[in-house]
Amino acid sequence: MFALTKNTSRQREIAEVVFRNGWDYARRLLTGNNADEPRLPSPEVLRNILIELGPVYVKLGQLLSTRPDILPGRYVDKLTDLQANVPPAPWIEVENLIRQQLSQPIEAVFASIDREPVAAASIGQVYRATLVGGQQVAIKVQRPGIETVVDRDISLIKSLAELVSFTEFGKDFDIVALANEFTDAIKKELNFTTEAEHTEQLRRILSESNWFDASQIIVPKVYFDLTTPKLMTLEWLEGKPILQAKITPTEKKDEATRRDEITTLLFRAFFKQIYIDGFFHADPHPGNVFYLEDGRVAILDCGMIGRLDPRTQQILTEMLLAIVDLDAKRCSQLTLELAEGGQPVSLERLSNDYDRMLRKYYNRSISQINFSQAFYEVLQVSRNNKIRLPSNMGLYAKTLANLEGLARGFDPEVNFLDQIKPLMVDLFRRQLFGERPLETLLRIGLDLKSLSLRSPRQVELLLDRLSSETLKWNLKIREIDLLSLSIEDSANRLSFSILVGSLIMGAAIISTGSATTQVSIVSNVLFAAASLLGLWLVFSILRSGRLR
Repeated sequence: MFALTKNTSRQREIAEVVFRNGWDYARRLLTGNNADEPRLPSPEVLRNILIELGPVYVKLGQLLSTRPDILPGRYVDKLTDLQANVPPAPWIEVENLIRQQLSQPIEAVFASIDREPVAAASIGQVYRATLVGGQQVAIKVQRPGIETVVDRDISLIKSLAELVSFTEFGKDFDIVALANEFTDAIKKELNFTTEAEHTEQLRRILSESNWFDASQIIVPKVYFDLTTPKLMTLEWLEGKPILQAKITPTEKKDEATRRDEITTLLFRAFFKQIYIDGFFHADPHPGNVFYLEDGRVAILDCGMIGRLDPRTQQILTEMLLAIVDLDAKRCSQLTLELAEGGQPVSLERLSNDYDRMLRKYYNRSISQINFSQAFYEVLQVSRNNKIRLPSNMGLYAKTLANLEGLARGFDPEVNFLDQIKPLMVDLFRRQLFGERPLETLLRIGLDLKSLSLRSPRQVELLLDRLSSETLKWNLKIREIDLLSLSIEDSANRLSFSILVGSLIMGAAIISTGSATTQVSIVSNVLFAAASLLGLWLVFSILRSGRLR
């Protein structure tokens, strides 16, 4: 909360942007008035607000675009290609930063550096350069002064998140944790050594595979001796964004065949990352996939990386098959397996929602199913049922959507299922037996041997306890405390009802006897007590809202 009073000038600037774009909810929040449940502006207005607020809020929008479990699809689509509208930093400031980051004079490292950036984004700028050894490289330089801007805006975002956390929306989606997630993500982006390590790991993952020709896909090499938290030096790759490139046919293959091969290469490279390695490039939009002059495909910018553990990989594979089979019940079970926490969920309602979702695919062929859109709908069903899924599910869904969109833009005839069919048998084999099947079988054999040695003793112990009547069961019934309170409350009300009835009957019996003054007073007191208790009982029932 302190940041809301500390950053008054920035708060005023944000308020002006909000007023100008007409978002009433945020206006009330920023001016200190009571705000009811959060209401997002339209996707277009939200996009404009984030762009006007600058680099940090653009990054926030890009992060939100990876969370279709929180935002509806139309917001995700609008925020996916969000870019900061910021001019490049002056060269003199960039040059000073480069000199500070290098351990030796800049002239001893670079023979030349183009002063005009080839790309400028919210966090960094990219320049083409030549090393003294003649190698062509790309230099990614952090925007001077961005750390100060990030620290200021992060504290304000966290304070706003704390305010929103008191609403139902904030509680359902744990808005404070989301703000912390954003903080961690942007701080990692400010450290270029992390991106360099991700780039090298992806390069290593794609350097060999049985699924595709690894010589046809490349990730740029990192010059770690010329890389620091604010400076990263990469191999320069000559090419164009894949949707802008001219695909050159060869003597044996026409353009259509080459496009089909490249599409298959991309699908298999990303499926290997997602389902085998569990470490994947999470932003495969057209600007990050290049077609090189030598005919290879390059994957650039490893600033956004997703991770999946083996259990999640297996669940997601089964989810794809459940969608293909239009199996609503299995989709429900798998969603609950993915869910974080033990929040109560109606399985029947969840299954009905999945049934409605999958019903529209009943009369379609499998080739007509848009799998990335189907998974977005899975996240929508989870959101409607207030099921909180891990944040990496958003990255997974966005990666599939970007990949499928890129592939359809490059080759409109592409069929998602045809691309993954040949991989499914190998994928299931790997998930069942791992990378080393012999070792897995040996481990299973040892586990079975251990089980066979322990089982007779455990069965004997069970039978012994059954015969001696010392077997105890520990049962834990969910929400048993609530049931106990409800029964206790009902019993108390029943007791009061009996007491009120007894007082009324006693007063009636007394009043029908001798009509002395003392008897009349006792009768009136009993009637008054019964009336007060009765009114209190009726009031408590009405207040509970459970009058049926």
